[in-house]
Amino acid sequence: MLDTGWIASIAAVAVFALAAISVVHALLQRRDTGTIIAWVGLIVLLPLGGSVLYWLFGVNRIRRRAHALREGYLIADPSAGGATLSEPPERWQRLLHSGDRLSPFRLVGGNAIEPLFDGDRTYARMLDAIDSARHSITLATYIFDYDRVGERFVDRLQQAQDRGVQVRVLIDAIGARYSRRNTLRRLRRAGIPATTFMPVHLPRSLAAFNLRNHRKMLVIDGRQAFTGGMNIRRGHSHADPGPHPIHDLHFELRGPACTQLQRVFTEDWQFATGERLDGPRWFPDTVAPAGARACRGLPDGPDEDFEVLNFTLQSALAEAREQVTIITPYFLPDVTLTGALKAAALRGVRVDILIPARSNLRLVEWASRPQQGELLERGCRLWLTPPPFNHAKLMLVDREWALVGSANWDPRSLRLNFEFNLECLDAGLGGELASWADALRAQSHLLTLDEVRARPLPAQLRDGAARLLTPYL
Repeated sequence: MLDTGWIASIAAVAVFALAAISVVHALLQRRDTGTIIAWVGLIVLLPLGGSVLYWLFGVNRIRRRAHALREGYLIADPSAGGATLSEPPERWQRLLHSGDRLSPFRLVGGNAIEPLFDGDRTYARMLDAIDSARHSITLATYIFDYDRVGERFVDRLQQAQDRGVQVRVLIDAIGARYSRRNTLRRLRRAGIPATTFMPVHLPRSLAAFNLRNHRKMLVIDGRQAFTGGMNIRRGHSHADPGPHPIHDLHFELRGPACTQLQRVFTEDWQFATGERLDGPRWFPDTVAPAGARACRGLPDGPDEDFEVLNFTLQSALAEAREQVTIITPYFLPDVTLTGALKAAALRGVRVDILIPARSNLRLVEWASRPQQGELLERGCRLWLTPPPFNHAKLMLVDREWALVGSANWDPRSLRLNFEFNLECLDAGLGGELASWADALRAQSHLLTLDEVRARPLPAQLRDGAARLLTPYL
């Protein structure tokens, strides 16, 4: 009869060794104390299962690969995208210095930036830009539905490809699955080079399942660009939104800063395909000024740009003097950001936070509720925006400094996703965005501390349980 005692002993020692290595790695590599406690606790309670889960989900393998791609690559030039702003206003020098330390880019002037508040207008502008392309089109999006809106984009991209324009389309692998009809297959049938970011092939790709490309960028000839919160799908259309209407905010950009968006796309494209896009077709030798507004790109992700947006948000809150306006569909700030918001309000800064009255993700809505009371107690104001679901992302400080783009105020955007935001410094643009935010606030409900405290106990328990899942939402 086979004696299995020694086999069991070896297996036990191996499991113990794996658990010990996993704990040591978590203690040395993880930054957030709460995350360390969670992982170490799981490994101690479930030595084998906890260790396997840690090495699958707790270790960032993207950063090392991105670092290898970035060495000597285009994005390494911090002044890329035009002449840096020679004399930034003294009022904003410290905040801009923070951006200089965080971003691979510098703030550049000579740009025209126009907010687009309507989905139909946004798509019309984007399609017109595609029709006008002469050399190149690069498009990155999280969701690209093959519906009435998506069909128009595919047709216009195919027409551009047929007339000799070089086209590249990058869709996130998870976002591509939102569409019942396969947009990627349709693009490839049209002869358009298109691929997905981080394809999902389980179980091989399980370790990177959560690391998604949430960026939305369209660049035309390296001189005109669009970015913001809008995916390509019918719900953003005001004229014909279908059963799930979405309100959102997007931006058209012309001028030297377009080069920065192009550099971010080309790095993502090389990461996904191995193809390096370079030369005047993609990067014109000169991009003439198109306006007087200053901005810079802030790429963020679980790679070399880790926590860029988190630190930018903290820096902006610290520099605010009069008013901070935050509009986001998902509001799950960590302890540090929550503290920065409360500290700003305690200094006398008017802090207005606008979130949807009803989220399209109920679990996220529940998880966000437990912190509402502590924010209200310290003087922050929470506004619940009415339907349709508001997917816009905006942070505005003192009606002059603005942060716009693809990122939400949640752990997924600030720690897991690849995001792209624009830091803008312009009183005219700030005033326009402030007017839009004021109009939205006038339609919204001001949440009171009494309402929060009056929530029934079962709802409070449900919300508290949902909050435990915050790192994964």
